[in-house]
Amino acid sequence: MAARNGLPKIHTASQKKQDGICHDDSAPTVKAQTIDELHSLQKKKSAPTTPIDGTLSSFASLSEDERQKQQLQSISASLASLTRETGPRVVKGDPARKADTPKAASHDVHHHFTPSISVSDSFLKFTHVLYNLSPAELYEQAIKSERGSFITSSGALATLSGAKTGRAPRDKRVVKDATTEKELWWGKGSPNIEMDEQTFLVNRERAVDYLNSLDKVFVNDQFLNWDPQNRIKVRIVSARAYHSLFMHNMCIRPTPEELENFGTPDFTIYNAGQFPCNRYTHYMTSSTSIDLNLARREMVILGTQYAGEMKKGLFSVMHYLMPKRQILSLHSGSNMGKDGDVALFFGLSGTGKTTLSTDHNRYLIGDDEHCWSDTGVSNIEGGCYAKCIDLSREKEPDIWNAIKFGTVLENVVFEEHSREVDYSDKSVTENTRASYPIEYIPNAKIPCFGPHPKNVILLSCDAFGVLPPVSKLNLAQTMYHFISGYTALVAGTVEGVKEPTATFSACFGAAFIMLHPTKYAAMLAEKMQKHGATGWLVNTGWSGGSYGSGNRIKLPYTRKIIDAIHSGSLLKANYKKTEVFGLEIPTEIEGVPSQILDPVNTWADKKGYKDTLLKLGGLFKNNFETFTSYKIGEDSKLTEEILAAGPNF
Repeated sequence: MAARNGLPKIHTASQKKQDGICHDDSAPTVKAQTIDELHSLQKKKSAPTTPIDGTLSSFASLSEDERQKQQLQSISASLASLTRETGPRVVKGDPARKADTPKAASHDVHHHFTPSISVSDSFLKFTHVLYNLSPAELYEQAIKSERGSFITSSGALATLSGAKTGRAPRDKRVVKDATTEKELWWGKGSPNIEMDEQTFLVNRERAVDYLNSLDKVFVNDQFLNWDPQNRIKVRIVSARAYHSLFMHNMCIRPTPEELENFGTPDFTIYNAGQFPCNRYTHYMTSSTSIDLNLARREMVILGTQYAGEMKKGLFSVMHYLMPKRQILSLHSGSNMGKDGDVALFFGLSGTGKTTLSTDHNRYLIGDDEHCWSDTGVSNIEGGCYAKCIDLSREKEPDIWNAIKFGTVLENVVFEEHSREVDYSDKSVTENTRASYPIEYIPNAKIPCFGPHPKNVILLSCDAFGVLPPVSKLNLAQTMYHFISGYTALVAGTVEGVKEPTATFSACFGAAFIMLHPTKYAAMLAEKMQKHGATGWLVNTGWSGGSYGSGNRIKLPYTRKIIDAIHSGSLLKANYKKTEVFGLEIPTEIEGVPSQILDPVNTWADKKGYKDTLLKLGGLFKNNFETFTSYKIGEDSKLTEEILAAGPNF
């Protein structure tokens, strides 16, 4: 029998015969009486994983309620107003979820902390603390609350940093007190611009009041430095999920056990970047201010949402704290061979530091910030902050593949429908960036520390074309070129200007150092001498003429040079000395044309070479005059040795 549409009619067994339905695939109903109750079943609570045996710390014997109370009390103290001497009423959870806000009648049930003194309007509300959220939770917060946050096709979170798309070094201030006046580098060439204690407290109060006025703040408790003996506990209080996820990636992420016993932080950042500073406040020159108070171990950010300010602010702090422990802080990349040989790579932007320190035959310890202690080299950070402009899978496969779920993409442009990122688009800024955990790099060495370095490689992109592709340095020369921090960039190419411009940045990171450059140089020399490290100057720039007439040294040749340094074969080569700079250059390297090893051979215009060489030597001498008056070593002997290692006319 056919149905009206011509298909055979389906016969089902009679209800009486089966006493039920055709096929029973039903399941028991959910154990929930309301939709809210159903949603509460979807997520399970994260239980503490620390064994309560009384051996881990003084907090180990605390109950979970007491532990939570102490944690919130610590956060409230961090957010305390100095004038009112009290912190806000804090409670864990998202204010969007009503269940997370405790009722006045049930204070003893919820994890929150109420200070004992109440003298301000902000006390009448709870400040919700979103504490050490996971990347998934931070994605939800960003997409829900922050305009300009999107999930890209690769799974990364695209964000906008607002009006500022880079650091604002002229707006950075350091409190000058009786201690820092003697210890820090002040004056010409220094990145440290002074402010007084009172002005810092005014800005701190402004930042704290802004954060306390919000319904919710993000709090990250994390670590700096993979060396467990010398790690620093940092707390970051911020208003944006973007900032919280950025620092989750860039700092070292604590285990649940470490987090439960975190205690009081060694350093605290108050990031109120969405709120401007008062331009009428003393020492302020704009509505942006990044303020460091080393005595209070605090940093305040006002008027800029660029996340890199937090990363580099903490790096500056490490440049102050670590040398006090006789540990050298370094703006460098670092990798390690399979036999345990470690190399440090110093270099300014465009010199190839990231490209050359990322080597598939070696383990990556870190790409940017390191410490050299008595036990070896350790990465300061827990992540990488890579430039994205013109990024491609072919050029930088490791960075390309690291841009996935959990990665923050700053100020990139993407296709509206597919969400595919166009890394060549500079519509927002040329300084597009990706922040991701270091374990996203396949050959990262976890934990990120290694033995003492065998080689210290100073990279320079010499657009004048007169520095050799590689030179072996003695200790004094290593200190001289480390303090100089030279590279040359082609300035104003858009306007047609072809003249190279010399750039000097002390210790290859002048914007972040706190002490005088010669102090870091002396520590570097002492450690190199003690542990038998060799210094090298590698030019990744031009050969056969300056920019416009010569050619860029081929990357395969530079890689062969770096390989010869790593293997130790370059130490056994024959050397000769160059004029003016007095550099020791090898006569032969396997896989590299011998002609290019001495730059004079590659210049057709020999007079032009000599004139350009003397010009660059003069630029070095002029730059070094900033440091000549600073005496280090007994009877200034060390200073004289460094000066003698420079260009000799």
